[in-house]
Amino acid sequence: MKETLEKIHKNALDAISNINSTADVEEVRNTYLSRKSELNNIKKNLKDLSNEDKRIVGSLSNQITKDIEEKLNEKYQTFYQKELNEKLEKERIDITLPGSFTPYGKVHPLTQTVDEIVEIFKGMGFSLVHNENSPEVETEYFNFDMLNIPKDHPARDMQDTFYTKVAPNVILRSQTSGAQIHEMLNSRPPIRVIAPGRVYRCESVSARKNNLFHQIEGLLVDKDITFADLKGIMNEFLRLYFGSARPTRFRSSFFPFTEPSAEIDVQCIMCEGKGCRVCSGTGWLEILGAGMVDPNVLRNVNIDPEVYTGFAFGMGVERLAMLKWGIDDIRLFFNNDARFLKQF
Repeated sequence: MKETLEKIHKNALDAISNINSTADVEEVRNTYLSRKSELNNIKKNLKDLSNEDKRIVGSLSNQITKDIEEKLNEKYQTFYQKELNEKLEKERIDITLPGSFTPYGKVHPLTQTVDEIVEIFKGMGFSLVHNENSPEVETEYFNFDMLNIPKDHPARDMQDTFYTKVAPNVILRSQTSGAQIHEMLNSRPPIRVIAPGRVYRCESVSARKNNLFHQIEGLLVDKDITFADLKGIMNEFLRLYFGSARPTRFRSSFFPFTEPSAEIDVQCIMCEGKGCRVCSGTGWLEILGAGMVDPNVLRNVNIDPEVYTGFAFGMGVERLAMLKWGIDDIRLFFNNDARFLKQF
């Protein structure tokens, strides 16, 4: 047994002397020190030996095991440090070199504007209309008739509205105002909603107009709602959107579905009211249209105008974005020029 142990020891030392990597260390360790190794089998069979042989063989096997472990650990530390240094040298990074640019997507500025406006009105208690109440493909009934727009109104002409071939009265909606009709038909007051979405009109594309653009419609219907409520909410929205209170003015106007109606102007962002090319020298910029919901519109959706009143407003998303960021051409939003879009 003693000769066998000495032979195992010699073979282990020979194997250790030929080690060239940490992987070799683990291979030798597994061969001579694992549970299935010959050295371990001898230790397990010590119980079959006499007491004297147990003492001699046990002591020798422990010495050999300790010697092999120590030499393997020395080899491992040597080659581990060597391999680590080689790896670090190979993977060295020059931190003075400029980083590589990885392009990434961003939220479109119009979507950013819609999201910001929606969050402002949510903070004032408004909710988003349900998707089914704000369709882009609409009928004349919801886009015009229910909004108190006469049959002979110029907005119905082919020059203003996109008619489809699906049916004579099926159109691409020319305003988001139809969403308020769907909402009032499907819910009862109190109603406080906003409806963002795309609208379509037969417009000649220019720096200020496009045949596709975005609107946000707002509607509030409840008991005892007055024009003062409309003014308060609109002024608060403009303060939150532009970051500070700005002078506004309400000009009398006409919309078939509101009475009285008003167009709301804000002091020119560019010239601070002094007059410039953007505001045509007036010092004011039209920002949105609004008014008290016409009693006929409330009757159309079976809401008693003697009990409930309300107001509606509509704003162009592109116009608001252009004013806030000083953009002078609406077409930039739709050209998909990365140089323009990445600024937002």
